[in-house]
Amino acid sequence: MKPLLLAFGLITIMGTACSGDKKEDNIEKEGVETVLPSMPNDVTVMKLERQVFNHELVSNGKVQALEYADVYFQSAEAIAHIYVKNGDRVAKGQKLAELDKFKLDNSVKQAKDRLKQAQLELKDVLIGQGYSPDKMDAVPKEIMELAKVKSGYDQNQSQYELAVKELEQATLTAPFDGLVANLFQKVHNKASSSEAFCRIINDRDMEVCFTVLESELPLIKIGDKVIVTPYSSTVNGQEGNICEINPLVDENSMVQVKARLNGGSKLFDGMNVRVNVRRQLDEKLIVPKSAVVLRSGRQVVFTLEKGKALWNYVQTGLENMELYTIEDGLKEGDTVITTGNLNLAHETPVNVIK
Repeated sequence: MKPLLLAFGLITIMGTACSGDKKEDNIEKEGVETVLPSMPNDVTVMKLERQVFNHELVSNGKVQALEYADVYFQSAEAIAHIYVKNGDRVAKGQKLAELDKFKLDNSVKQAKDRLKQAQLELKDVLIGQGYSPDKMDAVPKEIMELAKVKSGYDQNQSQYELAVKELEQATLTAPFDGLVANLFQKVHNKASSSEAFCRIINDRDMEVCFTVLESELPLIKIGDKVIVTPYSSTVNGQEGNICEINPLVDENSMVQVKARLNGGSKLFDGMNVRVNVRRQLDEKLIVPKSAVVLRSGRQVVFTLEKGKALWNYVQTGLENMELYTIEDGLKEGDTVITTGNLNLAHETPVNVIK
């Protein structure tokens, strides 16, 4: 009787265990069904073809004016008038400021009187040498030079010209068309002959100075197009072209590059900007950045085949703001899934939309 009871107990336990296994299988199946989508993912696709690739290199730069001039007063007199302010646009020859000219006018008059006196003394010397002062051309060169030294004519002539020049420089004018900057002096204060009164900047001819890595040098050349955008975003991007590559690599493996901007820009001298260098390269396999996803730290692109998404490990090369070049993993003619690929797995059914 005991053996029968023992056998019955074993059968009961085995039945219970089998029932538990079936329940666990059902739970796992239900879990998988809730994870996998019940409907195919909607995706968009493109045919992979070779195209001209616009390579884009991004750097930070600083805008510089090609032409600027610091203007100085040459005399330490009081400033009588200031006709401009910072930010004003001026034309070549336009008045900027003016000194009090009372002393300078007197200096010119005194220098002129001394010059007239020297002219009279010069004539007296020539008469004493037997030459007519009315026929200067007939006086030998050696005699004329001696007479000018003895009369002080040359010295007084130089002093007069200097006084006239100082009077002219008492009025500052713009050396070329441009903008007024760094104007800090005030009326009625003495002008400084050692500090610039202001700076005139030709903002119609600007350049940008930026750096690139030594390894990026093969990707740029003279004439490449650049787009310069200020971080302040007050103006739209300005176009230009690379005009200079400094043949020197610094201690940080950087090379200095300059680009000249096309036409008049609204950038300020010294402004910090983002520089995008663009260059057309030979035809390459190109995909949108949205087509590339990461799986386990590796780049993956899904292709479409018979209504299913196929998983492809790829190696990307160059990039710009929107595109990658594909170096390995895909071939020309493949149908690449460009959107709707974030939750795809290998052989997931998909629905192509336009």
